[in-house]
Amino acid sequence: MKYNVMTRGDKVIIRKMKHFEPKHIFECGQCFRWDKEADDSYTGVAHGKILNVRKDGENIIFSNTSLDDFNDIWVDYFDLKNDYGEIKDKLSDDPTLKEAIKFGYGIRILKQDEWEMLISFIMSARNSIPMIKRSINILSERYGKYIGEYNGKNYYSFPEADVLAQLSLEDIQDCKTSFRAKYIANAAAIVSGGDIDIYRIKNLSTKDARKELMRFAGVGPKVSDCIMLFSMNKYDAFPIDVWVKRVMEYFYLKQDTSLKIIQEYGQNKFRDYAGYAQQYLFYYARELGIGK
Repeated sequence: MKYNVMTRGDKVIIRKMKHFEPKHIFECGQCFRWDKEADDSYTGVAHGKILNVRKDGENIIFSNTSLDDFNDIWVDYFDLKNDYGEIKDKLSDDPTLKEAIKFGYGIRILKQDEWEMLISFIMSARNSIPMIKRSINILSERYGKYIGEYNGKNYYSFPEADVLAQLSLEDIQDCKTSFRAKYIANAAAIVSGGDIDIYRIKNLSTKDARKELMRFAGVGPKVSDCIMLFSMNKYDAFPIDVWVKRVMEYFYLKQDTSLKIIQEYGQNKFRDYAGYAQQYLFYYARELGIGK
């Protein structure tokens, strides 16, 4: 996908950028380390860098970065090579998705770190987004590496598996992780010990990658599909949470349909674009309370 890029100091600006709305991207449930600022921009940490993202008219402004980092990190992270106009055109053949896309027109699926997504979505079990973000921030501040300061706030990397593997269960629980601490400890031990290479799972088929991820305690079909979709380019994954279940039953299926059937239906119906469809439907259902 072509875009018009210019630089100004520590800013990289994409001019007349379509299909990019920071609020939709950072508040659609796929990420936990981006916070809204007073000027409606968002600041977050990814791949060891601090970035601020703001929309100004038709332009997207990336602050606290360089053109090299933009090309090496942020193009891939924000999925800028994919043509979302084409993706939305194909999904809009479905009337329900057409409305969902109008509502969440600026969503883009982020390419996040696999290890961070594994732990983040293990922490998502029976948890709210504010509480997930709190736990991740505490873990990062205590056991991640200091990256730097931006606008008066200190930022830290997500802690590595080798670091978390050395902690006691009590240390992890003290980061407000509750019953999920034992799953985090288990995952850290497995990844640190080399029993599962979290960064090679993306090379498997979606079916086999799901099976591999579910070897981790605390990882079921929904969590595994979230990890695959948000870090492994598995765009045919179709995570089912309460909002996706509600919207699928409301528009496509009868009530009380099993999660397995909903997942299979979504993957068969939307195929290679199932993950994109899931994000539009999730945001649409949650923001409007559809099926509640």
